[in-house]
Amino acid sequence: MPAKKGRVFSGARPTGKQHLGNYLGAIKNYVKLQDEYDCNYCIVDIHALTTLETTKDLKQNTLDMALDWLAAGIDPEKSIVFIQSHVPQVTELHTLLSMVTPLGKLTDLPTFKEKARENPHNINYGLVGYPVLMAADIALYKADLVPVGIDQAPHIEFTRETVRSFNYRFNTHVLVEPQMKVTAFPKIIGIDGVNKMSKSLNNEIELSATPELTRQRVLSMVTDPNRQRRTDPGNPDICNVYSLHKIFSSPDQVNMVNVECRRAGIGCVDCKKMLAENINKDLADLRARHDQLAAKPAQVWEILHDGADRARVIADATMQEVRAAIGFAE
Repeated sequence: MPAKKGRVFSGARPTGKQHLGNYLGAIKNYVKLQDEYDCNYCIVDIHALTTLETTKDLKQNTLDMALDWLAAGIDPEKSIVFIQSHVPQVTELHTLLSMVTPLGKLTDLPTFKEKARENPHNINYGLVGYPVLMAADIALYKADLVPVGIDQAPHIEFTRETVRSFNYRFNTHVLVEPQMKVTAFPKIIGIDGVNKMSKSLNNEIELSATPELTRQRVLSMVTDPNRQRRTDPGNPDICNVYSLHKIFSSPDQVNMVNVECRRAGIGCVDCKKMLAENINKDLADLRARHDQLAAKPAQVWEILHDGADRARVIADATMQEVRAAIGFAE
């Protein structure tokens, strides 16, 4: 087996059952990377607390996310899969990194301004310090690469600046400046045909949904708004159903839909039925693995706890170096 190219870290908030947007935008890339890199994939439950009003579903959401990750092909034999709060060293490093972080840098980040607008009555310290905790996540495992979409570039640059500030302040090279591995995360529009696929907007298609539920959700998708009747020609270029055909259907089917829709040779209902069939076919193996894992939740928790054990080995080594660099008494 060829040597791995470096270490990757990526984390995601535990939003529960994953949908096609999560799968196509991130999870498939996670699976691909683990053959080339030492990958660390973290369910960042502490991050989730910055905007959650209640934690009653947090544990179940964590399990559901892990189920979908594992079913999609994230392999605990190849990657470290774990829960953020199970490695408490991250909160220690977060505190230490906050000592070299100017407040103005945090409040200037576009994501903070966006979250502040979304949560005007809950602008807590954790929300302001979110990027510092993210920097601690990455730096704790000395990740060389962080796979992100280009919209996340400011956060990675913030992490790099934070690492440089720490290393400069304490005259060390302990922490590693991560590089950004820009990935073309496709923007998957939800069934409303307007907004990005999102559970909060109820416009998602869940990975683990039954074939019948998937079919129902696809049949409810908004298509070309200018096509009112079956006999009206459509425009696939502005139709969300067609955008998913390009992902899940064969080249011949994609070409057929492109041609026949424009001349009203195929109706929207038939077009959606074909898409639903292809989505169900594509996800059949994933869903079978999901059902097998869901029947043994204790096994999934064991995988996550084992991942945390392995992650803590890396975290302990990093924190020993960090404490020594700062000059803390032993």
